[in-house]
Amino acid sequence: MSDAPDRFRLAGVMGFPALHSRSPLIHNHWFAAYGLKGAYVPLEIAPDRLEAALRALPALGFSGANLTIPHKVAAMGIVDEVDASARRVGAINCVVARPDGTLVGRNYDGFGFVHSLLERAPDFRADAGPILVLGAGGAARAVVAGLQDAGATRIVLANRSPGRAAELARDLGVETLDWADRGAALEEAALLVNTTS
Repeated sequence: MSDAPDRFRLAGVMGFPALHSRSPLIHNHWFAAYGLKGAYVPLEIAPDRLEAALRALPALGFSGANLTIPHKVAAMGIVDEVDASARRVGAINCVVARPDGTLVGRNYDGFGFVHSLLERAPDFRADAGPILVLGAGGAARAVVAGLQDAGATRIVLANRSPGRAAELARDLGVETLDWADRGAALEEAALLVNTTS
């Protein structure tokens, strides 16, 4: 694959489900705005077909794909290389297909989340008080890591599956809270982040 400016670029969002995603609308807008030849498409891939779908990206001419539920964690064991931020988070949200056919997994969720907060609230401070995060999947992991990088001093996690919450808490050093107690935790929270589906 050539990186020539006139090359037709293919990319997509891979999930299950994926047809509801607004990502194609957003990305195709930017393709047009920057005069790039290409398309960004929804790729609805069942979990048992994830490896085959990822491995097919280079052969089909894709530059890569974004990943969403439920593929962010499983893809880590499929790609050829995982960058440091994705390794820390334990999830991938972006797969880059290199010209040689190898796949690199990256995670931009935490960075994007924090910067979207700063865009809307330039005075946002992650250390302003406790942060309550709902969920314990790949997005929650990225948000927690991004908030820690931004200076958060106390993050409390609540998830319907206590085992998943405990695993994330152990991996990233945050507190957990019973799902039933999440409402009471809002009283002292400076920020609520819902990463549940």
